[in-house]
Amino acid sequence: MRLPRMITVYLAGAAVLLPVAACSSDDPAAGQAPAPSATAAPSEEPEEVKAHPFTGKPYESLKPVLAVKIENTAAGKPQLGLKSADIVYVEQVEAGLTRLMAVFSSRLPAKVGPVRSARISDLHIAPQFGKPAFSYSGAQTKMLPFIAEASLFDVGDTRNPGAYFRQPGRFAPYNLFANTKQLLAKAPKASKAKDIGFTFGDAPAEGGVDKKSYTVKWPAARFTFAWSEAKKQWMIWQDGKKDMAAEGGQLSAPTIVVQYTKTERSEFHDKNDSYTPLVHTTGKGSAIVLRDGKAFKARWERESEESGTTFTTESGEPMNFAPGQVWVALASRKPVIP
Repeated sequence: MRLPRMITVYLAGAAVLLPVAACSSDDPAAGQAPAPSATAAPSEEPEEVKAHPFTGKPYESLKPVLAVKIENTAAGKPQLGLKSADIVYVEQVEAGLTRLMAVFSSRLPAKVGPVRSARISDLHIAPQFGKPAFSYSGAQTKMLPFIAEASLFDVGDTRNPGAYFRQPGRFAPYNLFANTKQLLAKAPKASKAKDIGFTFGDAPAEGGVDKKSYTVKWPAARFTFAWSEAKKQWMIWQDGKKDMAAEGGQLSAPTIVVQYTKTERSEFHDKNDSYTPLVHTTGKGSAIVLRDGKAFKARWERESEESGTTFTTESGEPMNFAPGQVWVALASRKPVIP
């Protein structure tokens, strides 16, 4: 006795297996009318996955942009909220130290800090995001008119004191934190995330040099980014110590961009008469992009302050980042890959 064979019938787009009696040909069995041929339902076009312009990850809707100035010395660590940032900029400030500007949109932590004062370089970075909400705690009096005219919504502690609080267990000025939802509530027209020039996808097939770590130096600060194959992340170290997050764990990112820029003395200075550097983020320059355990030489270009920053390989192809958080270290020394 011959076992029945299985045929495939498509019902509402789903394939169903049904047993039928075996026949020696495609002719219908005696006494039966010819069966209509099975036809597959037309396949639907797969929906295109939208990639977030800041992270390259899928998203459902674009949300407002919030930029926050965050302390970056030992006295202010561990910082809170950085793990949720889409982009983290490392900027040189007075005395050769660094300060961070964290950009949030796809994810928003409940609290962030320590929030510190603004610098002139911030006002030149912000316009590429449109008009973001900008959180900071004070600025030099001479700089206040520049903030008032900048392309941003001022949600600093002077204009929006209710969003800020002093964190117990820390000492001033490193204990000022902010509630992010209250910050954005004061900037209902803040620009939503948009294209800022970043591209995400596969790494270039050529040009990468295997790197276990890469160190970037400022006059009084040093960052080392060490590749973790297990986590597929660059683990972040500052001044020889693990850069830990207040939420727990070491800070890390799948892509690190070391953007070499012109840095010069600005017209501003701190109370100790130490000059404030002005980091030029428009124009053209060299960069090192760290991803997938490799270092790639790249070029960057930003035509105007309203434009995004594009990164390309040495051959002129887009320098794709790995999806996820991006750290941009604005450094002044020329790139070297030993």
